[in-house]
Amino acid sequence: MKAINFPKCLCVVLVLLAGLTIRSAFAEGRCPPGQYPIGDQGVGGCAPIPGAGQSAPQENPGYWVKTWGAVASSPGGDAGSATGHQAKAAAERQAVERCGLGGATDCAVVFTYYNQCYAVVRATRPENGMRFNTGATKEQAQERAINDCRGVGSQECSVFHSDCTKPFFQEG
Repeated sequence: MKAINFPKCLCVVLVLLAGLTIRSAFAEGRCPPGQYPIGDQGVGGCAPIPGAGQSAPQENPGYWVKTWGAVASSPGGDAGSATGHQAKAAAERQAVERCGLGGATDCAVVFTYYNQCYAVVRATRPENGMRFNTGATKEQAQERAINDCRGVGSQECSVFHSDCTKPFFQEG
């Protein structure tokens, strides 16, 4: 009978055990990404990982629509305004029409704006005329127009008209 060399035998056993461990590690990778292995030895399959592959809810595929406003006036002092139009030309056309409601035939567009507020300020001294300006709010537009009015030498300036036109979201 031959003597068994325990250290050599132990090495062989460890190599065999390592091989089995490596085999089972490879068994975990038999499923495609997003799935995990299921079943017992001999019968196996893959199942989806709960929550994997689900994306966040799709955002609304819409867009913001620009809106326009316009102011028209005549040398005789008639004026008209329009706001909330999707086309600049439509806002200008309506402002001229409204200016003409008082009988003026020489109305012309003097100011256009979009997606914001505007203010027109009148100086107490006629030679300083009117000043237009815009802002995120009516108050901001008015303040800016008053500052412009004072910047040309008028101490007293009053808001003649102010309005806003805001974009809106169009769902796709």
